[in-house]
Amino acid sequence: MSLELRDIHKAFGPVRANDGVTLTVEAGELHGLLGENGAGKSTLMKVLSGFIEADHGTVTLHGERLELRSPRDAVQAGVGMLHQDPLVFGPFSVLDNFLLGSPGRLRLDRKAGAGALRQACDRYGFSFDPNTLAQTLTVGERQQLEIARLIWLGARVLILDEPTTGISASQREKLFEVLRLLAEDGLIVIFVSHKLEEIEQLCDRVTVMRAGQVVGDCEMPTPTEQLVEMMFGQVFVEGDRSPIDLGSVALELDRVTLSERLVRVPELTMRVHEGEVLGLAGLEGSGQRTLLKACTGLLRPESGSIRLAGADLAGRSYREHRDAGVHYLPAGRLEEGLVAGLTLTEHFELASGRRSFFVDWGKAEAEAAHDIDAHFIKGVPDSTAESLSGGNQQRLLLAMMPDDIRLLLMEHPTRGLDIESAEWVWEQILARRGTGTAIVFASADLDELLRYADRIAVFFDGRVIGVVDAAASGVDELGHLIGGSEVVT
Repeated sequence: MSLELRDIHKAFGPVRANDGVTLTVEAGELHGLLGENGAGKSTLMKVLSGFIEADHGTVTLHGERLELRSPRDAVQAGVGMLHQDPLVFGPFSVLDNFLLGSPGRLRLDRKAGAGALRQACDRYGFSFDPNTLAQTLTVGERQQLEIARLIWLGARVLILDEPTTGISASQREKLFEVLRLLAEDGLIVIFVSHKLEEIEQLCDRVTVMRAGQVVGDCEMPTPTEQLVEMMFGQVFVEGDRSPIDLGSVALELDRVTLSERLVRVPELTMRVHEGEVLGLAGLEGSGQRTLLKACTGLLRPESGSIRLAGADLAGRSYREHRDAGVHYLPAGRLEEGLVAGLTLTEHFELASGRRSFFVDWGKAEAEAAHDIDAHFIKGVPDSTAESLSGGNQQRLLLAMMPDDIRLLLMEHPTRGLDIESAEWVWEQILARRGTGTAIVFASADLDELLRYADRIAVFFDGRVIGVVDAAASGVDELGHLIGGSEVVT
């Protein structure tokens, strides 16, 4: 069995997301699809999985041409896709989610479904209670459930689009074990990523895309430098970070107690200076996001004070925080930072702060075009936010930031970004230190924390159990702290 995509074209207005892409993958192969953000990888896989229709081109599986007008068509043809956020219904049980999409009868055969779920668990090492609510599962477990469901529905081609975003290192290793077993079972596995180390660790062969086209195809292992040059057109060299003198205290938390759903942060005291970069580490749900929300006015503290340049903002609104010089870049770019359906021009106009009743749309479009070029956004003034790749959405958010920021708060600022985009994002962020901006960011990437933070505060179960000097620390020390081993701060 082999899969072939031939001469695939897909455009969104003037943007050519796929420009004559041809790709062939054989049965039993772990095939990597590599490229920078906006290279066209996700668009190509959405064509293959029936989420969008190609403007031109054909898809064949085992010599049979597929008509892919919907995800249902794709699943019936044997093509399944695992998204970054697994498609499960939280209020439903594990078994009910497993049975979703079952063909045929009006009444579901729950007994047969439970047996098929047990069989998948035995084969791939999953551990599910069929009666557990799906909302209690981790992201990694939801991925496992979705894989089991797609296999039961007859998928012979499995697409994984950036599947390691938002999961732990142990969950990633488990996912890779499962993908190797699926390949052993004769499935075609397409692993979409911009992370070189994952492609090198997992894949048998890799296709590299750039600017909507295939620029290379090679067997693994292949030298990292060769893959980087294919991705970006040049060998990428990371720059050194320039030292900076810290100013006076910008942000001061004094015995702040926070509570949000299952997360409680008691009696937190912390200081961040002007020009300083403070990283927040810890397992998801340990308190980092709760702290960021409180510092940006999205969560009211139960007690304590949050002072910015001496003014107490505890309990004040998000708008009051923003007017005081606080800016927040959330992890959910489209869900929290941008507005689906609005164009780039409309986003820039909203961020401009102008309060005129009438909008000069000609002027607004010209200004948007300038900002798009200045921030290397792959889009046009009429592009909608949701049509951009994750990296270009982050560039848009950075382009919309005001100039006078005292405190910049960020959650996973480079999640899902390729190495060049991540480097560019941090260049823009660190440039603000020279004007005295204090920066606080949460990240699950330990290398990112160690490279860009001055100090790292590690959260465990709502408490900061260690604050370390990033320059004098390493991954092992951070790993022990994240696991709950305390050190003297």
